[in-house]
Amino acid sequence: MKWNIYAETEAFSEKVEPLLYGHEDIYSLFLGILNHIKQGKYEDYFLALAEDEGVVLAACLMTPPHPLQLVCFQGVPELESELSRLLLESGIEVKGIVGDRETVNRFVLAWIAETGQKANLLMDQGLYRADAVATGLEKSPGTWRVANKKDAPLLEEWCLLFEVETGIKVSSPAEAARKIDAFIEGKEVYVWEVDGEVVSCMKKTRPSKRGITVSFVFTPRKHRRKGYARTLVAEVTEELLLEYDFAMLYTDLKNPTSNKIYQEIGYEQIANPVHVSFEE
Repeated sequence: MKWNIYAETEAFSEKVEPLLYGHEDIYSLFLGILNHIKQGKYEDYFLALAEDEGVVLAACLMTPPHPLQLVCFQGVPELESELSRLLLESGIEVKGIVGDRETVNRFVLAWIAETGQKANLLMDQGLYRADAVATGLEKSPGTWRVANKKDAPLLEEWCLLFEVETGIKVSSPAEAARKIDAFIEGKEVYVWEVDGEVVSCMKKTRPSKRGITVSFVFTPRKHRRKGYARTLVAEVTEELLLEYDFAMLYTDLKNPTSNKIYQEIGYEQIANPVHVSFEE
């Protein structure tokens, strides 16, 4: 078994995509970021495969400063240790890792043994899938629409609040503005509007062959507990399922309210990925 670094995304994709699409829902995040790399959305990236006589055993990718992603198709002793050594020898800075709990735990042990760093669990996540939206859901007042440039200042503010509440790295106002501009340009953001006031938002992201992911579900505190986010996610998910076979979303399992809401909509948990960070 040997880890091989790939500079060419097409060669990497040809080998790993058939395996990833075998479980397109479970590997939706990996597929989504890989597609973004292929589309030129990231200039800096790291791609590597663990291979044994032409058989792909595992795959990893990273778009610094975002966390490493690692998926294992076959368990092999020392696989995570070999990857840790390869990353260190290549001068790759690893600030964290995202993946299924067992795979992440094995890598964390290997990385700590090599570096002496400390690991912190940032998020214990639920990966949910919906193939249909539940019928008979109570609808909140208002309607949804695709966000436009007039919504940008509000969405920029909400983007920063969302990052603080979810515990991910907080962007600068300029970075948030660039993100929202790109989301709006791509017609990726949806808002819920009541009497002309925008009260909640969500976005679609990382489309694959059969699926699409829902993210950036946010309602400011003054508009919470009114069902706006649930109705927005339900109605837009139903719209997305006209084009895709399934929709995905990630939740923080420590937030029972949001998990309950998504289950009411029709999302079912299919995996338990975790996000772990490293520090000296």
